[in-house]
Amino acid sequence: MSNTIGERFKLTIFGESHGPYVGCVIDGLPGGIHLDLSYIDKCMAQRKAEGTFTTSRIEQDQVQMISGFKDGKTTGSPLTILIANQNVRSSDYNHEFVPRPGHADYVAYMKSFQSCDLNGGGHFSGRLTAPLVAAGSIFAQCLEQKGIYIATHIYRLDTFQDREFNYADFLNEKKSLEEFPILHKEAKEFLIQKILQVKQEEDSLGGCLQTAVVGLNVGFGEPFFDTIEGNLAKMLFAIPAVKGVSFGDGFDFSKRKGSEVSDEFTWRNEEVITYSNHNGGVNGGISNGMPIIFQSVLKPTSSIGKIQRSVNLKEKKNCELKIEGRHDPCIASRASIVVSMATAFVIADFIAQRYGNEWFAQ
Repeated sequence: MSNTIGERFKLTIFGESHGPYVGCVIDGLPGGIHLDLSYIDKCMAQRKAEGTFTTSRIEQDQVQMISGFKDGKTTGSPLTILIANQNVRSSDYNHEFVPRPGHADYVAYMKSFQSCDLNGGGHFSGRLTAPLVAAGSIFAQCLEQKGIYIATHIYRLDTFQDREFNYADFLNEKKSLEEFPILHKEAKEFLIQKILQVKQEEDSLGGCLQTAVVGLNVGFGEPFFDTIEGNLAKMLFAIPAVKGVSFGDGFDFSKRKGSEVSDEFTWRNEEVITYSNHNGGVNGGISNGMPIIFQSVLKPTSSIGKIQRSVNLKEKKNCELKIEGRHDPCIASRASIVVSMATAFVIADFIAQRYGNEWFAQ
């Protein structure tokens, strides 16, 4: 198992969905970084379940920093974060030898020599995105102090198509996404009703998120193998349910001519910019100074109420399974902050590779 990511900053996540804690360790943070704990709480609140259209498992998600933080600032030693699991219900997972379709149950069971804890999905649960958000919120607030901002919205869900970011008004739009992550606010009730409808049908919905990174200068990325696209994709694919990542126009490039997507250059206000941004702010795996734009596709939640076919691994025979427990009929709204905070870590790691870790304490 590999649970550590990063070059100059090292992030390790740990825990299981129904264990006493989930958490993370961040190594490489220099001492002297003042952290706004209310910023962390705000990000954690955006990830929390709320309302009738999300899971009924409600966790307080209070972040406990048990090392590397004192008197409001980092100490330079590894920063360890614990988040308690207080609302578990393991009785819903009494199908130890019957893997849930679409989940990691079967592959985890086999890889761990039949030894893993799969209550609530165990280490493969979306619950592990809680420490990912906590860690990312530390880097995101540091980036914002340097003029680098990240935001994510629901781009597509069922028949809904949101509009693109307005970069002239990006900070206001980023703020507006805290309540519900769509830019076309009039569609909020439509989306909630659509999610509630599929929940009533004991089914689920997927979705597509769009993320923008604004304010990052030209030159970040280490081709060939540590491109900005490649490292972001590696992090994003670690998020449960993410099954596709594309940058700029993405798969729509297959329908375009080169003359339509060339992103021609111009000199304006003492800097080089492009007239368009079809390539999503990246050329040759390196940031070009324009907003980095990418989409991440989420598959429909695998835990649905309908009876599904599976196998009993102990008895070696086919069977049927009705999944119990508390699950999101659509994770798109809660996943948006996860994607943003995961992105913040990757961007911060690239900056540290170029300028050094101490850049964040200056």
